[in-house]
Formats: sequence, structure tokens, C-alpha cells
Amino acid sequence: MKTRNVEKRTNTRSPERQRHLMGAAQAVIALALDEPDGHRIPLHWHSRAQLLYASAGVMTVTTDSGVWVLPPLRAMWIPAFTEHHIRASGHLSMRTLYIRPDAAVHFPPACRIVSVSPLLRELIVYSTTLPRFYDPGSHAERVMRLILDLIRFSDPAPFDLPIPRDPRLRKIFDRLSGHPSENRTLEQWGLRVGATGRTLSRLFRAETGMSFHQWRQQLKLLEALRLLGRGEPITNVALDVGYSSLSAFVSAFRKALGVTPGRYFRSETVPSAGE
Repeated sequence: MKTRNVEKRTNTRSPERQRHLMGAAQAVIALALDEPDGHRIPLHWHSRAQLLYASAGVMTVTTDSGVWVLPPLRAMWIPAFTEHHIRASGHLSMRTLYIRPDAAVHFPPACRIVSVSPLLRELIVYSTTLPRFYDPGSHAERVMRLILDLIRFSDPAPFDLPIPRDPRLRKIFDRLSGHPSENRTLEQWGLRVGATGRTLSRLFRAETGMSFHQWRQQLKLLEALRLLGRGEPITNVALDVGYSSLSAFVSAFRKALGVTPGRYFRSETVPSAGE
């Protein structure tokens, strides 16, 4: 999360989106946006915290420190002043709650995944039909308070990917982000980026908390979720992200998310890994 030079972010050239909503008196303001497949919202930030949810489609959210893929029944908590950009996979029905920082003082100071129960899902969608500038004590205000009470945070995995800061690891991240099917070993990457395989292994552990193998598997899973969200055939997705067979991909997907890829986007509820 970037918070440097916050005072400079209030000038007229700041990249804050929805600026006209940020200074409102209401603690929570809901907004609905619909975007086509492939749409990108460029790098920006908000002076309010944000709960970002897609009632249809899949979002890929990227910050300076990580990448999150938000499939159905997962939302993302984005603290105020966190720079991020968004990419839509499939037709995206994005529902956003902009939350005044003083109304979320007990919420995490970093981006987190939020589990969206059926009740919370319906309330988020319903909130976007209510007046944005509601009165104190009104029905809309009570709905917004209930939403805040229902927010529950999940473990980060398996929906996020830490972005390493070491320039050698960033070269690997940049390459694999566009070519997830590449299966170079760390020793082979070392020849490309100028480090030994042992050094790269140590750096991946230190900067991401994962082994290189685990980190690369995570990258492949998130890319697979993005492609599946666009409606790509499962077999094509398996090959595109570097699996040697459909069965290997299905097995890895089920191990991470508890269901097969075909069932995942048809399910009304999405179980956590291991359930």
C-alpha cells in the first residue's frame, strides 16, 4: 500500500476516481458499474476505503505489492489511498462500496479478500439501488451499517499473488505474467536474470513467503481463473497456463479450490480450499 505524499493527492490533477463522491457526508456510498470483457480501469486511488465486488464476471486487481483475482463470491478490501488498477474478464458487473476511513477503523490496513455470503451478496447488490446521498437514520443508512457488520475476511490464498520487489524476481514476474505456460527451472531463470538458482530460491522465500514452485502454481491458478471468467474452454485454459494435460489441471484446481473448474463457476456457493 502506498501512502507517501498523501497531501499531494488532493490537488486537481490527482488520479482519484469518483472524486465527487469522496467528500460526501455518508459513511458508505454504493456504486454500480458494468464493463465489457477486457476493459481496463487505469491506475488510480480513492481517499475512501473500497469494498470491490463483481456480481458477474471476474476482476483482476493489481497493486504495487500484489495481484488479486476476484471470482464469484469473493470481494476485495482496498484501504484508502491504495493505488490499483482493474481488468475485467467476461462481462463485468462491478459493485463498489466507498467507505469513509473513520467508519472502518477496525478493518485491515492492507488489501484483503472478503468472503461474500449469500446475504452479503444480496445486500451489496441492493445497496446500489438506494439513494447515494441518504439521510441519517434512513433505511439506506441501516442497510449500509448491516453490510459493514457482515464483512468477514478470508485467508489471502488462493486468490492473491505477491509481487516480488527484487529486480531479478520482477523480471521473472513480468515474463510469466504474459506467458504463464513457460516452465523454466530456477537455474534457467538464473541464466536469464543474472543470479544463481539458489539465490533466486532464497529471494522467493524471503519476498513472497512461498517457494518458486508454489508461487508459479499460484500465478497459473489466478490466470486460469481469469480465463475461465471470460468463458474460455477448460482444455484451452489448461494448455494456456502450462499444464501438460486437462486431468493435471483439473486435479491442481480441485486441490486449491475444492471443486473442479467446470463446477466452480456454476456453483451458487464457492467452498474454501480444503472444504
